[in-house]
Amino acid sequence: MPITSATAANSSSNGTGEAILLELVDEDGATIGTAEKLAAHQPPGQLHRAFSVFLFDEQGRLLLQRRALGKYHSPGVWSNTCCGHPYPDEAPFAAAARRTHEELGVSPSLMAEAGTVRYNHPDPASGLVEQEFNHLFVGLVQAALRPDPEEVGETAYVTAAELKERHGEGAFSAWFMTVLDAARPAIREMTGPSAGW
Repeated sequence: MPITSATAANSSSNGTGEAILLELVDEDGATIGTAEKLAAHQPPGQLHRAFSVFLFDEQGRLLLQRRALGKYHSPGVWSNTCCGHPYPDEAPFAAAARRTHEELGVSPSLMAEAGTVRYNHPDPASGLVEQEFNHLFVGLVQAALRPDPEEVGETAYVTAAELKERHGEGAFSAWFMTVLDAARPAIREMTGPSAGW
């Protein structure tokens, strides 16, 4: 979806008219400044801090979300449980818990750090670039979901085999496999070898 004035306005304010700022980082993840959200995603992209959350149910199934169609970036595609950007000076762990609750109406249980990954993923559909230093988290979801329809179009719990099939058939976010692969060691430790992750 091309960037329009309406989608740009949606993406760059927090509902109060104030611009959303992201934390710019160097290659080691050290903070070097801030940038407005949309500006940080314009080509060639500015390296900024992000997070990705992978939550599982008691059966070891991964909770996926399909991004709402109104999202300015990667609308209507499947992705991990939750992803986003900490506010400047907000700890990634706190941001991940906050945003999971805002988007899905649940608080993660036993959420733990699962490392970091740095990537550069252009999105041909929007023309935006994901240039991110991403903090990864894994945990459990143990309550009924209450998704925000402005953020989440659909949710699904999938096994590793079901994810492989679904990924081969449908559209996923450009960053999904990169963050999933980086988080796999922590996912395997949490779900156990029998889950197949």
